[in-house]
Amino acid sequence: MTQIKPWIEISRETIFQKYGHKLDKVIFKLPSGVESDYYLTGKDGRIVAVLPIDEDNNIILVKQFRLGPQKIIAELPGGGVDKNEDPLTAIKREFLEESGYTGDFELVTESMINAYSGAVRYHFVAKNCKKIAEPKNSDDEITEVIIMDLDEFKKHLRSGQLSDIATGYFGLEHLGLL
Repeated sequence: MTQIKPWIEISRETIFQKYGHKLDKVIFKLPSGVESDYYLTGKDGRIVAVLPIDEDNNIILVKQFRLGPQKIIAELPGGGVDKNEDPLTAIKREFLEESGYTGDFELVTESMINAYSGAVRYHFVAKNCKKIAEPKNSDDEITEVIIMDLDEFKKHLRSGQLSDIATGYFGLEHLGLL
């Protein structure tokens, strides 16, 4: 049986960096000795997402236009962690900006974004969520708050029509609601 060995990074060049996204061309020496180039995204990025739930077990979602699928989708609030910001502060800020809500936050777990990124996603739940302000919309982020009951949210989650599916499942499991 062949033993799996780590690849050795030979060089890294940032090809593109804008709007908090980065694309690096990385040359690796493979265990066979062959050198090969790969394109990796967001080596040091940190992202947060939250499953927000109110006292009646309703889930608070934000509807917004998403560039990748090029459509409007209802998804869990979240976003990027600023350079000198901790994940808890970031998710409280993002949730308030996108929805106008706050709540009692708890970190559930963290995970990798995908196999071609070093970025980390922090998955939170927020309980007892209440509206305290209006969303802070901008030219490139206009949101609409959607409230779904738990059963409707589970159907939405199973449909795959949101970007933070893992946060939904991690959060529901953590709360004993799966």
